[in-house]
Amino acid sequence: MKKISGILPVLLCAVMGCGTLAAIPAARAATQHIVIDNGDNALTKEEARERQQQWDETRSLRHKVNRRVEKEFDKADNAFDTRDKCEQSANLNAYWEPNTLRCLDRRTGRPVTP
Repeated sequence: MKKISGILPVLLCAVMGCGTLAAIPAARAATQHIVIDNGDNALTKEEARERQQQWDETRSLRHKVNRRVEKEFDKADNAFDTRDKCEQSANLNAYWEPNTLRCLDRRTGRPVTP
């Protein structure tokens, strides 16, 4: 093994040339790196994160507003249906109260199911 390891540097010098071994460190020091910036840096990532956070917050508010509008619409829609049932009721004492959106009994003032 020792004879082979002693012959190896001589063979390398003969095959590659002794001058190329000295040039390898110089070539390593002259290596340049080219960095292509695609616009994806820390600042643009932070801006994107802030935009996403703002979108999420406004989305939450939009959902709340939409739920409230839907709830008000359902309330009015149910009131129309109840008013129609109250007016078409066979109960002669039933009347529609527009302020409270309820069907009431004329004698007692209590709610009536039409």
